[in-house]
Amino acid sequence: MIRTPRRRREEPLDHAELARLLPAPGDPELSSDRLNGLEEHLMTEIRSLTPDTSPHTASDTSPGASTGAPPVGAPARNRAPRPARRPGRRPVLVGVAAALVLAAAGVAGLAGSSGGSGRAVAPPAGAVPAPVVQVVRGSTAGLAGAVAEISGAAARAELPEPGPGQFLYVRSEVSWLVSWEGTDGKNRSYVDEIHPREVWMSPDGDKGWLMEPYKEAVDRDGITLDDPEGGGRTLNSPSYDYLRTLPTDPGLLLKKIYDETGGMGNGPDQQAFSTIGDLLREQVVPPKLAAGLYRAAARIPGVVLLDDSVDAAGRHGVAIARTDEADGARTEWIFDRETYTYLGERTVQTRDAEGIEAGTVRGRTAVTDRAVVDAVKQRPAGLGDAPPSA
Repeated sequence: MIRTPRRRREEPLDHAELARLLPAPGDPELSSDRLNGLEEHLMTEIRSLTPDTSPHTASDTSPGASTGAPPVGAPARNRAPRPARRPGRRPVLVGVAAALVLAAAGVAGLAGSSGGSGRAVAPPAGAVPAPVVQVVRGSTAGLAGAVAEISGAAARAELPEPGPGQFLYVRSEVSWLVSWEGTDGKNRSYVDEIHPREVWMSPDGDKGWLMEPYKEAVDRDGITLDDPEGGGRTLNSPSYDYLRTLPTDPGLLLKKIYDETGGMGNGPDQQAFSTIGDLLREQVVPPKLAAGLYRAAARIPGVVLLDDSVDAAGRHGVAIARTDEADGARTEWIFDRETYTYLGERTVQTRDAEGIEAGTVRGRTAVTDRAVVDAVKQRPAGLGDAPPSA
């Protein structure tokens, strides 16, 4: 439910609604990686897709890059929104998923004042310098064993089951990259301050609500994610009810993912990995399906195991990762190293590209709560009903 991400039907883009929901654009722009991801999510609704009917099965033993943070033995739990896509990154535009993408990208509209040159003279409001970490290479060694542990933990998970009229609730801490060009013409890499994000979704995906008060594109009280037309669900526009219909066999899952996402993103392998990440980031995924998704991801060429990564809540864990060969951005799914439960996600730049230094942390998420509640804006017991602090 967080992600990256999205999930949408084929319907025309409502430009007037888009203009109403988002602030006027400033000089700072989304990074190409974030922009491409958001554009891909939105354009899925308004273009015809040419499916790729032959999943890639060739092995790729080249290791990806890993984080350089020191291992911490203490268990950590993490959740969050690519986000989220996303990750960085929807309401009435192109369905619920598109609303989530737009809201996640809202920070792109946060801009400092501009000088006569047309360049920003200050970083975007609320942004801080992006952290930079050492880039350490990952490996396929140990990947199979780790995925077995992770999928086993997912299959045993006791997750809330929504009843009639109830809503799935996911709360995360998130931060995404926002670059700006200084008066000297050089790009600077800044990120949102880590802030809370809450999503409520009905099991059928037709009703929902998003609260992310940090974003100018989102009212303090939140924005609706209602999808009044209730179109058909797909991997890119899923609902909890839809997820329950998917096969749990990893081979069948991977074939479906490749078939349905052909022609999207930066190649079929990267898009397959991104699609699985989107499903995990801001959703309540049925346990057996989650286990199948992890096993399917391990079969994607280029996927590696990292010994250590850190989520937006500062929790360390092992990670399953893949580097996008197009721009060098590595996406890491982080898991508690003792319980193997999903903690969150981090995106790290593995090479200098487009003004972004190698090691720059482009995005972080941390899921802090998943629950079932009786109404939108209602929080689980213990969280209270007051708006979260930014």
